[in-house]
Amino acid sequence: MDMLFFDSRQTLVRMVISAAVVYVCIVLLHKVSGKRSTSQLNNFDWVVTVMIGSIGASTIILKNVPIIEGMASIITLLTLQYLVTKYASISPEFASTILSEPRVVFYQGQFLPDAMREERLTRQEIECAMRSEGINDYEEVAAVIFESDAKLTVVPKRDKGDRVDEQGNLKPSDTLKTLM
Repeated sequence: MDMLFFDSRQTLVRMVISAAVVYVCIVLLHKVSGKRSTSQLNNFDWVVTVMIGSIGASTIILKNVPIIEGMASIITLLTLQYLVTKYASISPEFASTILSEPRVVFYQGQFLPDAMREERLTRQEIECAMRSEGINDYEEVAAVIFESDAKLTVVPKRDKGDRVDEQGNLKPSDTLKTLM
């Protein structure tokens, strides 16, 4: 009960200095590593971000984790993230292994229950995404896609002239063709 509010001045100073150094290092390392480390997170990026937060907190709070060791761990994680994402950008097979694929969960006025169940999405979540885009009628939506970063993308229907081929058949939009 003695250390509930205050341990010692030395511990407090160490934590303040550690917090400042770790903060500056993480900000600088994220600046160097690029937008990917702080962009919309997919599963892989999220795991790296959580690990960096945990290492940063341990470095600040735990006496037995020196700043250099904490920063070396964070640099290692950011380097691995860079290498994995670089390789994923040139290898579609590798990318599909580590990243989740986008999934159509609503198409041409119909909710797709199997896709929704597998992605654990509710009708309300999909309707919320539609409303967020200013769409209030299912007929205005070509598709809703659950993206690899867990965002719902609403693809509005195109004008009739852009949606129908020469035979009068409905064409999917270019961004949906790869998901069909």
